[in-house]
Amino acid sequence: MLFLEVLNYALLATMAGVAGAWVFLIKSMAESFTRTPYLDGFDRKGHATPKVSVIVPARNEEGFIGRCLASLADQDYENYEVIAIDDSSEDRTGDIIREFSKKNPRVVPVAARPKPDGWMGKNWACMEGFRRATGELLLFTDADTRHSRGTVSLSVSHLLSLDLDALSVIPKMLSIDWWTKVTLPMISTFLHTQFSALKVNDPAKKTGYFFGSFFIIRRKTYRQVGMHEGVRQEIIEDGALGRKVKEGGHRMRMVRGEHLVEAVWARDRNTLWNALKRLMVPLYLQSSGVAAGIFVAVLFLLFMPFPILAYSSVFLSGGTFSGQALFLASLAASVLVYAGGVIEARKGLSLGYVHAAFSPVGGLVVVLGFLCGILQAKSSKAVSWRGRSYSMKDYTQDSIKI
Repeated sequence: MLFLEVLNYALLATMAGVAGAWVFLIKSMAESFTRTPYLDGFDRKGHATPKVSVIVPARNEEGFIGRCLASLADQDYENYEVIAIDDSSEDRTGDIIREFSKKNPRVVPVAARPKPDGWMGKNWACMEGFRRATGELLLFTDADTRHSRGTVSLSVSHLLSLDLDALSVIPKMLSIDWWTKVTLPMISTFLHTQFSALKVNDPAKKTGYFFGSFFIIRRKTYRQVGMHEGVRQEIIEDGALGRKVKEGGHRMRMVRGEHLVEAVWARDRNTLWNALKRLMVPLYLQSSGVAAGIFVAVLFLLFMPFPILAYSSVFLSGGTFSGQALFLASLAASVLVYAGGVIEARKGLSLGYVHAAFSPVGGLVVVLGFLCGILQAKSSKAVSWRGRSYSMKDYTQDSIKI
């Protein structure tokens, strides 16, 4: 009986902490949604129209590269080129790029040379694209991203009007399969705290981050921060490059552009699983102890309120005060988890209430994905991405700072 009381009070304190953390998370989400500037919301100033090189790395993207190139070829900005890189694809990606370039002279096809040892595939493809780029401004985007017609001109005008060195756009994250639709809201809640645009845009904060699906940067700035060669071993190369820009004292900004840019976060269960592992592996390689602590925190934040609520419900009739208090605390924590999922699903991802209703399932998927990332961080196949497997045990990862 004494053990049960001690357990209940320990869980009660934990659930109270979880509820408080979710209040903070929801507050951060609300501030992020209401205060983050938009790509098309700025004071326009007169400026030149420098040449823009849009760099699109692509590996095994035959299902997406066509619509990406079609959206880029239809931009209303006059002075630009599209560098489309076939990164040793094993499908029709290269053929699609070449066929598109024959119809549209703006599209420059590039066949990337074999990836050297010590490079992540996308990082190498971006460098191969940069070597062919002739623009003063470089716009990096992904092959599964679709752009509205005025996106390039808006990004150039925004960058130059505010005299920025780099600008990143938050896209609308498209979810194709059911598992991603119930999992992404749980992951996205943390982006509003760790990688909030409000932090990125605050010169007093150290947070720097790019969305790989869309960031535009001056050629001079890109060279000064070491280009993709400086982050060649990084799994989350866009985050690492954004950090370098911020830490280098360059002026950068993150803006919302969900109504102008659409990107696919994960296509199916396999890519979702590997995307979750990619978030945890860099943390573990920096510090296994801190990564384990983060895993436990995520476990209790996203999933444990629900089984603890079920456990504490047995104390409702004739139970002890500790049991009844635990039920109320776990109920409050569970409601807040659902509230966070609903807000993110509706406001941030344009998903239905039905997907937020599966928040416990989404939370469990995140927890298991993170656990798998920890267990496999030093294996020969720690991360698989676009048909390649990477061993990360000998690489220093600095994209996510502890």
